[in-house]
Amino acid sequence: MESVLVVLAVAAHHGWSVHHMDVKSAFLNGELAEEVYVTQPPGFTAARHEEKVLRLHKALYGLRQAPRAWNAKLDASLHELGFTKSRCEHGLYMRGAAASRLLVGIYVGDLLITGEQQTEIEVFKGEMKKLFKMSDLGPLSYYLGIEVKQGRRGIELRQSAYAIKLLEKAGMASCNACTTPMEVRLQLSKNGTSPVVDAKLYHSLIGSLRYLLHTRPDLTFAVGYLSRFMAEPRLEHMAAMKQMLRYIKGMSDHGLFYTNDGGKLDLLGYSDSGMAGDIDGRKSTTGVIFFLGGNPVTWLSQKQRVVALSSCEAEFIVGASAACQAVWLRRLLGDIIGVTASPLMLKMDNQSAIALSKNPVLHDTSKYIDTKFHFIRECAEKGDINIEFAGTQEQVANILTKPLGRKAFQELRGRIGLSS
Repeated sequence: MESVLVVLAVAAHHGWSVHHMDVKSAFLNGELAEEVYVTQPPGFTAARHEEKVLRLHKALYGLRQAPRAWNAKLDASLHELGFTKSRCEHGLYMRGAAASRLLVGIYVGDLLITGEQQTEIEVFKGEMKKLFKMSDLGPLSYYLGIEVKQGRRGIELRQSAYAIKLLEKAGMASCNACTTPMEVRLQLSKNGTSPVVDAKLYHSLIGSLRYLLHTRPDLTFAVGYLSRFMAEPRLEHMAAMKQMLRYIKGMSDHGLFYTNDGGKLDLLGYSDSGMAGDIDGRKSTTGVIFFLGGNPVTWLSQKQRVVALSSCEAEFIVGASAACQAVWLRRLLGDIIGVTASPLMLKMDNQSAIALSKNPVLHDTSKYIDTKFHFIRECAEKGDINIEFAGTQEQVANILTKPLGRKAFQELRGRIGLSS
């Protein structure tokens, strides 16, 4: 989904329209390389050959080989039409020079098509209709549960209908709304003493909420935090879940708006950590968010795998995770625009971690840090990323690391691009 958001951000920045096509019965087009046999279907048995089986030359729905066979067929077809697959995202194809590039995003049988020249889009649609039975859905308006609205000012993404269905599923369609998804300084533990709640319902709600995160970065920390208690959810965990659902009730019409603000199509990242936020294992929380042309395209909030012994180490670990994502984003953007993207700016709010990223000046006090986290230093030395300091008030990723008060939460929510 991250690559789709990057493509939509690029399209909104340039004012391109995004079109949607669907392959009818996509898996039936896949050509099998293996020998696969099936019994004759009832009602279509050949007379005097009832004991024989049929060999399949093309895939059927339900076969394990069907998805791979369809992907191979579509990949070969697009290459015959002159497309090149992205080096770092196998669901993205490009055709043409940088100035008039045609982009096609693939998800099973759904095709998202965008580019500068409308004539090129129509030509491609005609080519695909000759190869497969296609449904031309016109300008993109609905994609994998995400409502899309395209206009002169940009592209709007939201999941309002999905959020309402989620509230109905939880039995909270008529609940009272609240202003924050989680109480400030809330700390929950796995070792609670309150009664255990219905684990099946808790798991189902967490799964539904995780899908809502495609357009709601403001919920990322809260959903990730509550996901830590899926093994044995208790009453206090469900109470925190209900507060988040009450927050969704009041913010169901909010989503992302990708627009061209007149600036450059540059990548900007923020990384922050919540020091020892996990009271059970005393592990810190990673928070990373990246913007493309001022629009959020990828965000992350998760518990770190190791215990950090200092705020410098916690921030350094977050920076390493951000560096990995930054390298991938820079390469992906380079494939999309046809030229090498400029180095990405990463903003951190810990001077010691920045110094350690640029130069091992704290070597005597940082020998214990795992070598894999020094990847950020290599990226800085190669010029893939530029690291700068961002104070607490400027650090947008703070919303992904801990529960915040109403005023601070609402301010950061607006800064990450969420609007009604």
